[in-house]
Amino acid sequence: MRPVQWTFSDMEDLIRWLREKPDRARIAPFVVWVVLTSLEGMFGEASYYWVYALKSVIGAWMVWAIWPAVQEMRWRVSWEAIVVGVLVFFLWVGMEGHYPPLNKILSWDTSGEKSSHWNVFEFFGERSVWAWVFICLRIAATAIIVPPLEEILYRSFLYRWLIREKFEEVPVGQWDRRSFLITGIIFGVVHGDWWLPGILCGFLYQGLVVRRKSLGDAMVAHGITNALLGVYVVYKDAWIFW
Repeated sequence: MRPVQWTFSDMEDLIRWLREKPDRARIAPFVVWVVLTSLEGMFGEASYYWVYALKSVIGAWMVWAIWPAVQEMRWRVSWEAIVVGVLVFFLWVGMEGHYPPLNKILSWDTSGEKSSHWNVFEFFGERSVWAWVFICLRIAATAIIVPPLEEILYRSFLYRWLIREKFEEVPVGQWDRRSFLITGIIFGVVHGDWWLPGILCGFLYQGLVVRRKSLGDAMVAHGITNALLGVYVVYKDAWIFW
């Protein structure tokens, strides 16, 4: 059996495939991210970390690959984006313990307790360099890679597709109440136990896109939220948020 070999031509074909259709460019990277996420922990406890590292590298490459094809995926800083980013962080953290986890509501788990496999100090040791390597990697990935991947799926593709099947004909930031509610709820529910702050988060990010007519503002807000949450997780030893 011949080993699989990748060539520059194969890579160019993959990039071309990602870019050639507007919906594919916005959906495929997120799907790959989710599939890789599902593999975390499947190969032993250490795979929570090395799969995440692999996922981050692939995620960064996918953002680079689709960048020319997704024109609205451009970072844009505004005071509204900063305010929303900070506000969502405080909502995410401040609401903890004041609403039931999704698995308890659906009776998947009667304990209702949240847990995380991302206590790097417990796994690598308090003074381990690797612990800080993965902390920096996680904060960078959630602040820089996750925002464009999620924003182009939910607020560039899904929101506009719910308005019109040929979503690229719908201007970014066009107001539609039905699409606003559905997209926000879906965004929240896919965040599992953090469904309620997730829904509010989805509404605030989408509201920012509608107000600013720019996806980049939501990307910046999303990045600020995730960066602040990462610092909070480490500072407060609140690993459940990871």
